Amino acid sequence: QVQVVESGGGLVQPGGSLRLSCAASGFTFSTYAMRWYRQAPGKEREWIAGIANIGRITDYADSVKGRFTISRDNAKNTVYLQMNSLKPEDTAVYYCNAVGPNMAYWGKGTLVTVSS
Repeated sequence: QVQVVESGGGLVQPGGSLRLSCAASGFTFSTYAMRWYRQAPGKEREWIAGIANIGRITDYADSVKGRFTISRDNAKNTVYLQMNSLKPEDTAVYYCNAVGPNMAYWGKGTLVTVSS
């Protein structure tokens, strides 16, 4: 059965760093593009980063460009989001999304809170 499980969220001070992980199983991970989204309280879910299934092509929303880095390890069926220079406005539930030729899967999210 398909599983997409995010981890690594928590409370961090402004200016700090966190690394989120997303572990996938039940599908051929290497054939899926992977994306991170986030949803802040009272706001719609927004795309923030993506990585192609091959070639390591990445893309970022302007709001996180230069601060966040997406990467993947196909041998471990895992995608990561390294988040640096965190700001209070980065507070949100972060979701992992796997996009394949015919299917898409979502995790349940992990909460990141940036506060002093």
